[in-house]
Amino acid sequence: MRWLRLLLMMLFLAPGLSLRAQPIAIHRDPRIEEMLRDVSPAEIERHIRTLAGFHTRHSLSTQQDPRRGIGAAARWLEAQMRRYSEASGGRLRVELDTFWVEPDGRRINRRVRLTNILGILPGRDPANKQVILIGAHYDSRASNPMDSISYAPGANDDGSGTAVVLELARIMSRYDYDATIVLVLFAGEEQGLLGSEHLARRAREEGWQIVAMITNDIVGNTEGENGIRDNRRLRVFSEGVPATETAEQAQLRQSIGGENDSPARQLARYIKEVAERYLDQFEIKLIYRRDRFLRGGDHIPFSRQGYAAVRLTEMHEHYDRQHQNVRTENGRSFGDLPEYVDVAYVAQVARVNLAVAANLAWAPAAPQEVEIDVSGLSSDTTLRWKPGSTPPDLAGYYVLLRETTSPVWERKLFVGNTTEVTLQGYSKDNYFFAVQAVDQEGHESLMVWPRLASRRP
Repeated sequence: MRWLRLLLMMLFLAPGLSLRAQPIAIHRDPRIEEMLRDVSPAEIERHIRTLAGFHTRHSLSTQQDPRRGIGAAARWLEAQMRRYSEASGGRLRVELDTFWVEPDGRRINRRVRLTNILGILPGRDPANKQVILIGAHYDSRASNPMDSISYAPGANDDGSGTAVVLELARIMSRYDYDATIVLVLFAGEEQGLLGSEHLARRAREEGWQIVAMITNDIVGNTEGENGIRDNRRLRVFSEGVPATETAEQAQLRQSIGGENDSPARQLARYIKEVAERYLDQFEIKLIYRRDRFLRGGDHIPFSRQGYAAVRLTEMHEHYDRQHQNVRTENGRSFGDLPEYVDVAYVAQVARVNLAVAANLAWAPAAPQEVEIDVSGLSSDTTLRWKPGSTPPDLAGYYVLLRETTSPVWERKLFVGNTTEVTLQGYSKDNYFFAVQAVDQEGHESLMVWPRLASRRP
């Protein structure tokens, strides 16, 4: 049955064989569809209202009060994660990532202890070292970033993202995956990305092989400040030039192009393709910026550590409901309250995350050392690579193509279980290329942009 599915997708190519256009049928995985059906708007709303009920989740608020402040919120979130862990028979491993932050003369005025809350689903394949990390921040703030006392419900920023991560923990912990999935609730985002900065450094020091990092931040509002209502689109922000690019890499990029082909941009395209495969009438909007204009989020520290990291955010933000004291002025309401959150939309965002994380976690490792042959001038293009892994269900590889003006991959060609292909008549001048692995169920790895190879190995 698996091979019958793939036969509908295959266009076999060998080096030197002319490339002919052929449609590719992409099938939905029944397990992923089952997970998407399990997403509960009622659970999401319960989480958002509970989080708002802690009065404030400011990073400098009380940690001793049993019902108010960041400490009470953190303990409740840990309890939720542990409840899902118990329901999964221990499959979900809960970890508290606690660290101290010293006064910085900006948004930290005293030494404070902060805690990231992690739910870890270890991969079942010992050879697969890939980590998929999905997060949101659970702290909140009022108008004054140093006000740790006033009512700061943070229902959308970022109770909505926190609810998404909790829903992923509840549903995804029922299944086994080849790769490891790490679900993170970050502390200290509003005070300077403190929790994500700490965990990103730790991940790099400990050698985590994070292939995808997604932060969900402000994902629950469907009525913008401009009056536009939009519950069918979600933005994904991704950097073009990698934060870790060297001078030599910059020079090569300027020579051959590729400013739209960073690992983050490939992750963004992957999110768009997979999410739109599973969610009808829902569009992923690619935004070619690292983040909103002059703003930032928890994906940035991971980007700075060299990981592919992106941000998901609602299409139209309402700034009266962000970083505002709860109040009414001249008939105008301010404040980030639960009644302004569209829980059905948050459920769609949760489904986006579920589909992408599961598809990637069940996929083979991406091909390694992908190269484009530049040993001589030619109107053809030869690509070579090495397997990232060779699991028993590896079906082979896709070669992806697009014209230089296209934001998304336009052709996806199955080339079989080979490590070299020549595309006749497809000039390196006119097209961009990438390679990804696929298993017999159709789960794809991330796309890999080729480096230059001057001669055959």
